Formats: sequence, structure tokens, C-alpha cells
Amino acid sequence: MEPKAVVRLVRAPAALSVPGDVLAGAATGRSFGAATPALAASSCFLYWAGMALNDYADRDIDAVERPSRPIPSGQVGARFALGLAGGLTAAGLATAALAGGRRALAVAAPLAATVWGYDLGLKNTLAGPATMATARALDVLLGAGAGRLRAAVPAAMTMGAHTLAVTTLSRAEVTGSGRRLPAVTLAATTGVTAAVAGSATRSRSGGRRDALRVAASLAPLAAYATSVGRAQLDAVREPSPRYLQRAVGAGILGMIPLQSALVASRGAHRCAAAVMAAFPLARRLSRRVSPT
Repeated sequence: MEPKAVVRLVRAPAALSVPGDVLAGAATGRSFGAATPALAASSCFLYWAGMALNDYADRDIDAVERPSRPIPSGQVGARFALGLAGGLTAAGLATAALAGGRRALAVAAPLAATVWGYDLGLKNTLAGPATMATARALDVLLGAGAGRLRAAVPAAMTMGAHTLAVTTLSRAEVTGSGRRLPAVTLAATTGVTAAVAGSATRSRSGGRRDALRVAASLAPLAAYATSVGRAQLDAVREPSPRYLQRAVGAGILGMIPLQSALVASRGAHRCAAAVMAAFPLARRLSRRVSPT
């Protein structure tokens, strides 16, 4: 088995869109600490587990719609994919427990259960997009810590709303759709952008520090709105599988500048810059390994 096949199975580069969830939760929950990097690693393990489990669950569908995927093409065995998903899940939960104890596990365990529930039963139901949005929201709360969840709820809801829109759009990326679906998704992106911008510009003192915080938030937010919105607008004009897949991919990668904006809104400028630095790298790698 070639390593490249495993990389494609778990959509390895797409995991660059994950640590920012934890960092956004830590920033908004005021809970940055020694455990934060380990919690980000835990989040990546659970993300990769979800990707492997997704391909295991979809192996029969992929044999018809995406025969080049690792399992139907014979590059990876179905049992291996399931075992890998289980191993990565165990690694994610163990990392969370070691880093944050019972409090972290209290969020990581429901997150893992949500991922498995989505892939094995809920993905193709009406509850599918909401379940995926819940997983992203829990990922943000994982960074906040169980004792500081309330402060991180707005950031979690923001990431959840974006994920809900992208996941809903992804349901048509193979078959195509009418223009209404990508148009609704574009409206959601506009709403998320407006909400984050409004939150960032609500300044208490109006001093220099607040001005820097606003500027640091609006720069990555503009990158989010431009990259995601442009792809969705193209899909509105031509809602074919080609453009819908591009819009979904842009939506996944666009989580990175959105996370950066959320982190910067709390004054964690260096952390926000570190999150944003992953964006160009993720875009380059996505040309080699599809994030969808």
C-alpha cells in the first residue's frame, strides 16, 4: 500500500483547516495554555478518522460515482480504512484526555461520536448537514475547555453556520443543482462575514489597540469572503458538478481565514497570523489532494 493512497484517504492536507477551530475556541474562551497544541492535534486525529470512515461508509457509492477514490480503486482495503478510522479516533481521544483531562474528554468524546454518527448513519439524511455543523462547533468548544464554553459559543456557532452551508452544498457536487442552492450558500457566507465583521468592529474604547484588533480581524475576513464567495458566485452562474466541487473545496479551505478572523477579534494577533499562514499552503496542497 502506497503512503500516497493513505494521504488521499484521510485528505491529509485538509486537516490544516482544523487546528484553527481549537485556536478560535481558546482565543474566545480565554483559555490558551500548554494543552492547546495537543488539543489541536487531537482535533486533527478525529478529522482524519472521519475522512477514513467516510470513504469506508461510501465505498459502494464511490465505486459508481468516484471509482478513482482509494478504496474502490483497490489502493486501500475497506478493512484497513475502518481500522485506521478506529485507531485515529482512539488517538484523538487519548490525546485530548492526556492534555486536558476529563474536561477535554467531555467535549472530545461527543465530537468523536458525532463524527461516527454522521459517517455511518446520518450523512444522507435530512440531519446530515446539521450533524456536520455540530461537529465543527464542538471542535471549537474543544479549544475553549469545558469550564469556559459559554464565551466560545458565538465562535462555535459561526463555524457551525459556515459548515452547515458548505455541507448542504456538497450534497449536489456530484449531480449538479439548480442555481438556488449555491445562491443560498452565498447568502450564508455573506451573513457570516457580516456577523464577524460586526463583532470585530464593536469597540469599547475606540483606542489604538481596538483599531489594530479590528484591522487584524478584517484582513483575513476579507480573504474568507473573497475566496469562498467568488467560488460560490461561479457556482450560481453555472451550477454544474465542476463548479459546485470548486465551491465546496473553497468552503473547506475558507475555514482557515474565518478562524483567523475569529482569533484576531480577541486580540491574539500572533496566533491569528499563524492560523492564516496555513491558508496559502492548504490551497497549494489542495491541487494535489482534493479536500472533498
